[in-house]
Amino acid sequence: MEENLQKNIKKWAVEYRSHWKKYVYKLIGAEISTTTEFSDECVQIAPEKHDTGLLFEAITCQSKSLVNDISEIEEHRQEKKKRYTFLINGNFNYLSDIQAQLQKLHKNLSRHSRLFLVIYNPFFGFFYNLASWLGIRKAPKPNVYITEKDLNTFTKLAKYEIVRTRPTVFLPFYIPLISDFLNSFLSIIPLIRKLSLVWLVVLRPIIPEEDTPSLSIIIPARNESGNIEDAIKRIPEFPNTDIEIIFVEGNSTDDTWERIQEQVKNPRESFAIKAFKQPGKGKNDAVRVGFDNATGELVTILDADLTTPPEMLPRFYNAYNQGLGDFINGSRLVYPMENEAMRSLNRLGNIFFSKVLSWVLGLPISDSLCGTKFYPLHDYKRFILWRNKFGDFDPFGDFEMLFAASELALGVIDIPVQYRARTYGETNISRFHNGIELSRMTTIGFFRVLMGKRR
Repeated sequence: MEENLQKNIKKWAVEYRSHWKKYVYKLIGAEISTTTEFSDECVQIAPEKHDTGLLFEAITCQSKSLVNDISEIEEHRQEKKKRYTFLINGNFNYLSDIQAQLQKLHKNLSRHSRLFLVIYNPFFGFFYNLASWLGIRKAPKPNVYITEKDLNTFTKLAKYEIVRTRPTVFLPFYIPLISDFLNSFLSIIPLIRKLSLVWLVVLRPIIPEEDTPSLSIIIPARNESGNIEDAIKRIPEFPNTDIEIIFVEGNSTDDTWERIQEQVKNPRESFAIKAFKQPGKGKNDAVRVGFDNATGELVTILDADLTTPPEMLPRFYNAYNQGLGDFINGSRLVYPMENEAMRSLNRLGNIFFSKVLSWVLGLPISDSLCGTKFYPLHDYKRFILWRNKFGDFDPFGDFEMLFAASELALGVIDIPVQYRARTYGETNISRFHNGIELSRMTTIGFFRVLMGKRR
């Protein structure tokens, strides 16, 4: 009887270990899938001999494949309008030259490729080694444990940027519902989040553009009659670049549409100008109309009130071309503002929402509500897919773009601009109503992004 009991306990332990392992891979796979399900292909590079394939199986992507060596990455995976993600599952914990591996891989990537690294937390190196020694963990004992400082060094030397670092597994056991809850919320608590068993690190290769991509400038305008001509005059030249300006007029009560038509009929030589009336309401709806009709490789938004100077647009364009980010975000909260450019309460609200969004998404942003944002048009098409999955909850558009940019691992960088006072018209912003709306969006977005990973 005692012998049967021992056998049953051993059998239960084996089954439980197998179940927990599948849960862990499902957890990591769900985190990776927040990006890969909007990618063209996910490729795992050189799986280790002990890799069971359970993690790769747990990843959602429209196409998946394996390569045994970096040299097998095909040239077509460098296409500009394609998005490829590459998985390296634990390999870096067994390498003797991580920098060389990253540099070799860099030569085979496009700027829109993303590299996902599954890395064992160095704080738990002893437990990994003990588990391997006891036979609880079937994989060989890791040889290398990489600290955050080491990883920062490797990535800089090999010309990568760390887009995000997220903890994924905290508990060495699995209890239905309880484990899901704890793994979700421990991952956002400062200090505690550093104690996960596994880190998922996303790298973006820093690769400058070789040419000068075309640009569409979207200008949503409602009751901005006095700013239309200045908007055109103040947009600077972009040498050797095709520029189109798209006005989207939004239910104005003044003669904004007539002023726009004057510019369409008499465009500047260097710009093509289009104009549309938005069918719905709100800035987000107007921006979507502009993006849907854009033909440039890159798109950006310029508010018609001109509080963000049009003269700053080349800085956004140059930052993108230098490979410094794939999502360029304006920041109005660095330099002193002109008098009456932003009310004190609005400024405090902007700082608050920026801090919350940075914490929720792990984004290095100082201003979440600046209207000027800049990124590739084909990424906007992926934003639409993201919106269809996570819900259309943002009437302004700023949060939606930042949430999508984070989850799709674009790589965000701020461009500080001096925020200026209006010279014509009145603001369309309601401090209290919009503040409540932003709070609602932050809460909804937080839970949808967080819980969307625990599938």
